[in-house]
Amino acid sequence: MKLVRFTHGQKAEYGILLSDGIQGLEGSPFDTIRTTNQYHRTSDLKLLPPCLPSKIVALGVNYHSHGEEMDHRIPAEPLIFIKPSTSVIGTEDNIVYPASSARVDYEGELGVVIKSVTRQVSKEEAKDYILGYTCVNDVTARDLQSKDKQWTRAKGFDTFCPLGPCIETELDPSDLSLETCLNGEIKQQTRTGLLIFPVFELVSFISHVMTLLPGDVISTGTPGGIGPMQPGDTVEVKIEGIGTLRNYIVKSS
Repeated sequence: MKLVRFTHGQKAEYGILLSDGIQGLEGSPFDTIRTTNQYHRTSDLKLLPPCLPSKIVALGVNYHSHGEEMDHRIPAEPLIFIKPSTSVIGTEDNIVYPASSARVDYEGELGVVIKSVTRQVSKEEAKDYILGYTCVNDVTARDLQSKDKQWTRAKGFDTFCPLGPCIETELDPSDLSLETCLNGEIKQQTRTGLLIFPVFELVSFISHVMTLLPGDVISTGTPGGIGPMQPGDTVEVKIEGIGTLRNYIVKSS
């Protein structure tokens, strides 16, 4: 099931993405999923970020290929950081290139969407706390990351966390294909089976550090092949079974 969030008139709603449109839902999919008799044509709607996370917990160096290209040692435990909720945008939205940066990179990643309050769960329990999976672009001001020696500013600008286009609830995350394309050219290509710390281990580890809330997102790390984007570029993150997250790079006004 592909869950989406969209605007219908002035109201934001959740729905189920079908081949020929969207079927409305009552309330939030983080409660019981109940359909309505409302159907909408996709072309008549604006897709929003598929959830409203209180935080995005992201992973640094969770593929060997990315560790090698960054000359970064492989961590013994998951290396986590947080992107703010204000960085979230949806598919087809603009990524704003900040005036303070001279290099802004794409980082395509698998996102895990939390279903319910998650605290100190085991790897075996983790699956029960996941609503589904989405595409994430962990946009990074690479020059500021190097300058600051920590990642908050470089990862935290407004528009630096595109999510979408949907949350796929019926998916095995253990071995999915992932591609990032810039202007139609494949730049990153991997499978999630190559994650150093796999999904359920990440949910368990992070839940022993902080409580995860419904709608929170874990961004599981990017593979090798990162690179810069420029205003005028189009970037796409494509994950098997989920779809394509597409965004456009624009200058800061």
